[in-house]
Amino acid sequence: MSVTAKELSAMLGLSEAAVSLALNNKPGVSTATRQRVIEAARQQGYDFARKASRLSTSRGELCLVIYKKSGAVVGDTPFFSQLIDGISLSCRKYHYTCSLRYVHDDDDIGSQIFDLCSRSFAGMIVLATEMKQEDLRYFSNLTVPLVFLDVYYDVPTWNFVYINNNQGASLATSYLIRKRKAQPGYLRSNYPISNFDQRADGFYRAVRAAGMSTSQCIVHRLTPSQEGAYEDMKQLLKEGEKPASCYFADNDLIAIGAAEALREAGWRIPEDIALVGFDDLPACEYMTPALTTVSVPKQYMGEVAVIRLVQLIEGENSLPLAIQVFTKLIKRHSV
Repeated sequence: MSVTAKELSAMLGLSEAAVSLALNNKPGVSTATRQRVIEAARQQGYDFARKASRLSTSRGELCLVIYKKSGAVVGDTPFFSQLIDGISLSCRKYHYTCSLRYVHDDDDIGSQIFDLCSRSFAGMIVLATEMKQEDLRYFSNLTVPLVFLDVYYDVPTWNFVYINNNQGASLATSYLIRKRKAQPGYLRSNYPISNFDQRADGFYRAVRAAGMSTSQCIVHRLTPSQEGAYEDMKQLLKEGEKPASCYFADNDLIAIGAAEALREAGWRIPEDIALVGFDDLPACEYMTPALTTVSVPKQYMGEVAVIRLVQLIEGENSLPLAIQVFTKLIKRHSV
């Protein structure tokens, strides 16, 4: 009995998107990863002929464009792997193939977009987490249907699928205030993106709703990665910074890195300091104590982006839409 791509994914500890890219000889994975996947597929009896047959009946090719300004936020993390998995699964469901392309802000963006236009893609999904509103103009000359994923701007000519960041941050901050009955602090990303700006709005909205002054909140600007947040928080504590009794963090990586620095400095979590993150990465469950966080339906967002793109390709509901995905609070032991 032949193995499936999903089974290969579990067997090799890779995302389904990475396995799919390797099996289809698409860019986006290293040569070593591609060889590893192909060799495992052969050993496990993967049906390459059946795969080729399915590809021959494809309704067309979609393109996932990953827009990178610095890579400070968009990287090889479970958050983006799950988004890409959702896109891959939904493409298969609707019988489209999918290619992966990168657009780098530090190169000539115009020529990169021109190269995308040279391919006969049926439509494009742009992973736009690091994009600013003015960056939308780079895609204005594309004639194929287009969906921007993980960002929203008030531009009613485009289609967006994005997180309700304001709601999630407000939910988490209100929970902190109720549990700790204290002024919450904020572990804020020192790298600006629209998602973090919206989370800041939600944080301060909850503070005001509790009758507290936003100016009294202790705010630390930290690098939005685990290692970076750890180093930044460690330096702040070394300089004599006294931490708040509870914090909302812009993402889980910041929360986990800061927690490590706080523990090293002798602070107990949650006895001395409570923490809430955002994203619900797998690492949250393995942190000690497990991290309370805001869960984002990451795979579902990827699936919805493909559904919306297919609607546009097929001429259904062509009016621009902004599709907002709500979040929920996952209560663990860090509060």
